[in-house]
Amino acid sequence: MKGRVLIIAGSDSGGGAGIQADIKAVTALDGFAMTAIAALTAQNTQGVFGIHAVPVEFVRLQMRLCLEDLGADCLKTGMLATAEMIEAVVAERAASAPDVPLVVDPVMVAKGGDRLLAEEATEALLTRLLPAATLLTPNLPEAEVLSGRPVRSLAEMEAAGRLLLERGPRAVLMKGGHLPGDSLTDLLVTAEGIEAFSGPRIDSRHTHGTGCTLASAIATGIAQGLTLRDAVARARAYVREAIRTAPGFGHGHGPLNHAHTVAGFPRA
Repeated sequence: MKGRVLIIAGSDSGGGAGIQADIKAVTALDGFAMTAIAALTAQNTQGVFGIHAVPVEFVRLQMRLCLEDLGADCLKTGMLATAEMIEAVVAERAASAPDVPLVVDPVMVAKGGDRLLAEEATEALLTRLLPAATLLTPNLPEAEVLSGRPVRSLAEMEAAGRLLLERGPRAVLMKGGHLPGDSLTDLLVTAEGIEAFSGPRIDSRHTHGTGCTLASAIATGIAQGLTLRDAVARARAYVREAIRTAPGFGHGHGPLNHAHTVAGFPRA
């Protein structure tokens, strides 16, 4: 086991996304996962039916205790929900782990369309969290909100990625899953240039938690000392296989097979 990852995000009672997906992904890639739970959700594959916020000082306490005792090689944020929560997480990171890399998954809307970030919190995300990020991982609807422009082609992905890079993150991974077509392309945008990662699209409704899983898988690679490019490449391969071998659970957007890397144990 190598690489300590502290995840600050919301819980998913259905187990497919959020903290639950994060822990599974980090563990499946041989990292050590810690969590600061920022919100509780009541959800399944068909939607989010309730959200219960955790007090911001308690989230800071979870972060601080993990960092003081166990330490971290990478931080990852997911659902933070409010401007107050974003401010608290940024402040605790600055106080307890200012030099630890940070992967920001700007969770705004759940797979089923339920909003997970208050509209008034977008400004805090842009001005407080993005400048602290080592890597930002927006999907295209998130990128449109954050960049203020439409993102409906590879050229527009590139342009939006460059705009977001100007907001302060060291790198932006523009995820192209919302574009139509038989292939799927993500763009890694850095000050050095742009690298495209492409592959055949898997036609599946079992894609719940792909964003959470990808960001946590990248964070694990960073924590283990991989270059950003190699961490992205490995994480994409991991998520692709998790989608391909998804167990088929649920009646809506089903979960991935996070455990496809686990071998050597008797199967049920």
